Amino acid sequence: MTETATLNSLTLNNGITMPALGFGVFQTPPDETVEAVASALRIGYRHIDTAAAYLNEREVGEGIRRSGLDRSEIFIETKVWISDYGYDETLHAFEKSTRKLGVDALDLFILHQPMPKRFDATVQAYRALESLLADGRVRAIGVSNFMPDHLASLLEQTSVVPAVNQVEVHPYFSQPEVRAADAAHGILTQAWSPIGGITFYRGEGKGTLDDDVIGGIAVNHGKTPAQVMLRWHLQQGRSAIPKSVRAERIAENFDVFDFELASPELEAIDRLDTGVRGGPNPADITTETFALTIPEA
Repeated sequence: MTETATLNSLTLNNGITMPALGFGVFQTPPDETVEAVASALRIGYRHIDTAAAYLNEREVGEGIRRSGLDRSEIFIETKVWISDYGYDETLHAFEKSTRKLGVDALDLFILHQPMPKRFDATVQAYRALESLLADGRVRAIGVSNFMPDHLASLLEQTSVVPAVNQVEVHPYFSQPEVRAADAAHGILTQAWSPIGGITFYRGEGKGTLDDDVIGGIAVNHGKTPAQVMLRWHLQQGRSAIPKSVRAERIAENFDVFDFELASPELEAIDRLDTGVRGGPNPADITTETFALTIPEA
């Protein structure tokens, strides 16, 4: 296997192979999602990450159909929102998501948040994922935004170790403790906001794209800061889910397989971690603070 092939795919803990670099659609307006997804698939992405809470699963499905690619060529990942937690509720959430996407089965189905104050519902939701996996309606299951204590509690009460834990990971917030806990259980860490978009979308100080260390490494390789950050994830064995609606940026984010970061460069990026979370604290997630009803299909 070539280095490019190794970096381009990852084998999950149940033997399923997943493209390491996915295309994300978080905060992508529905009217822009169809073309963004179709464009990503034309460029070469084969892994699409969405979520019920993004309210654009229907448009993701349309973008996939417009690509002309066979369903078997595309790895589809989506997430259950907390308002649909509970065993029967999560089984119904699967039906809603697959109908909107226009598919019969999912490649990866994950819980969007741990919801610590109603962890019993979180556990029941995960048990529904286990049933869907056993029935062959999903190929792999996982979680998102689970901290080490959430993982420990889940593993004590369920049977299937999550294949993936999708969490905020970028140079300014690299979550080494979470990544270590994932690795200890054979769980793949998947990075949302992998180029630190959350550090510059809000305009709060200097973001990762303007970081001098990352910028210097980018100049050395004739690449962009975003490409350097994505390469950092891939070389360290993570999955990364960049997002954009601009065709040129979508293509740029995929062009990361023709260069290699040296160990000192990877270490320099590691040292940029500030320990400051950009997204919501998983401990604060409740159906009251993040109220959202997922529409029927």
